[in-house]
Amino acid sequence: MGFKRFIGKIGLKVGGWRDVYNVPADLGNAVCIVAPHTAIADFFVGLAFYWYHGLKFKVMMKQEFFKPVIGWILKKMGGIPVNRGHRNHMVEQMTEMFSQNKDTHLIICPEGTRKKVNKWKRGFYLIAEGAQVPILLGFIDFKKRYCGVERVFYPTGDYEKDLAEIWDYYRSIKVMGKHPEQFNLYEDYK
Repeated sequence: MGFKRFIGKIGLKVGGWRDVYNVPADLGNAVCIVAPHTAIADFFVGLAFYWYHGLKFKVMMKQEFFKPVIGWILKKMGGIPVNRGHRNHMVEQMTEMFSQNKDTHLIICPEGTRKKVNKWKRGFYLIAEGAQVPILLGFIDFKKRYCGVERVFYPTGDYEKDLAEIWDYYRSIKVMGKHPEQFNLYEDYK
């Protein structure tokens, strides 16, 4: 077991986390959405999970985190700075990233923030569609101390229909974020 896998295993164990990774071994590249995203702690649980499973990943993060020194560390760990304030061709850039990487998961929190939102950002879907890769439905449940990926979703091109199916999945597994009041999927999205 490599160093990162060891650290990931210890991180999950010390935190009391159980995990699941139910994805075909030959899946290849994928967009992995993670919901709910209500705390910075989500990053560390996800990092331990990905390291433990020995998976290659990139993670989109707001550019404000990429200050000197910490920004270098985040980039080395797979962080991709995102300027959420203006149009920046991120879909095209991430599609290109997939063409240059193999067996890599692009991790995105579709809420786009840790605050409560009424709509998810559409970028995760557009990237998956543009790169012709599946969407992994990832979750972090602080109530049950359970995280992982149990489902692979293949976009059909009908965003509204696909999004409704994705939301139905998250409703069915009833995951709780660290700050459940910040995730309104269960209340407002039907």
